[in-house]
Amino acid sequence: MQRVTVTLDEDLIAELDRFIESRGYQNRSEAVRDLARSGLRQAAEAAGEGEDAVGALVYLYDHEARNMSKRLTEAHHRHHDLSVCTLHMHLDDAQCLEVALLRGPTRSLRHFSEHLIAERGVRHGRLVLVPVEARAGGPAADPGGHGHGHGPGHHHHHDED
Repeated sequence: MQRVTVTLDEDLIAELDRFIESRGYQNRSEAVRDLARSGLRQAAEAAGEGEDAVGALVYLYDHEARNMSKRLTEAHHRHHDLSVCTLHMHLDDAQCLEVALLRGPTRSLRHFSEHLIAERGVRHGRLVLVPVEARAGGPAADPGGHGHGHGPGHHHHHDED
C-alpha cells in the first residue's frame, strides 16, 4: 500500500468522522478506501464502463394491471440469459414485490431493468449492480454468451431488444 496525504476542510472531516462512527470503521483509512472504491465504481457505471456485473432488480407492481404477470414473465423469458432467479412476494390484494437476480454485461442489465421498470403497472423499481471480474472459464468470461445444457463449450449470444 502507498501512503497518501490529503487535505480536507473541517466540515468534511466532521462529516467523515460521523460516517466512520455510524458504520463502525476502525479508522479513517478504511473508510476513505471504501468511499474511494464506491466513488470510482459509480463513476465507471455513469460513464457506461464496467464489463460484467451481478444485480438485484427490485420492483413493486400492481398484479391486477392488464396481463401484468404475463408481461413480466415474457420479459424475463426474452432475457433468460440475464435472469438468474426471481423472488415473488404478495404485499396485499393488489400489489406484489419481486426481486430479480441478474447476471451479465452491465449495459444489458441496465437495458433490461429500464424496460421492465417502464412496464405499465410497475409502480417502483430500482437496480443495484455489483461489478464482477471475469475468470477464465467462468460465465463472466463470455459476456452475452451462456450455456443451455448443450454440453461444455456450447455458447451463443443474444441480441438486445
